[in-house]
Amino acid sequence: MARIFTFRGKQPEEFKGMTVEKYLPLIRSRERRAIKRMGVQYKELSAKVEEVKKSGGTEAIRTHCREAVILPSWIGLRFAVHNGKEFKEFTISAEHMGHRLGEFSHTTKHVVHSAPGIRATRGSKFLAVK
Repeated sequence: MARIFTFRGKQPEEFKGMTVEKYLPLIRSRERRAIKRMGVQYKELSAKVEEVKKSGGTEAIRTHCREAVILPSWIGLRFAVHNGKEFKEFTISAEHMGHRLGEFSHTTKHVVHSAPGIRATRGSKFLAVK
């Protein structure tokens, strides 16, 4: 049987027409305060979202605003969030609600070390490469 996603006991369809005021009691206090104190970047991002919604376009919304809390009205939109080097694209789904945009665009990569380099100690050359 397929697992049905719910967020605080509500189905994703219930969030389609939900206003921000009705959404605030459902999220954690830190995110609630961030939405209430919307800065200039956050307001610019909201304007871009409304512009894309009106045009009906499928292009990704490019932003540097990593601390923006994902709102229910953003479900189905594509975002490209800057990670310091490039823009990482992803589509907002119901599972992303309540999180921040920066959580889905990691700024660091997994480090994999190779064999010992030049002038390594005598004992390190016998270590396995893999």
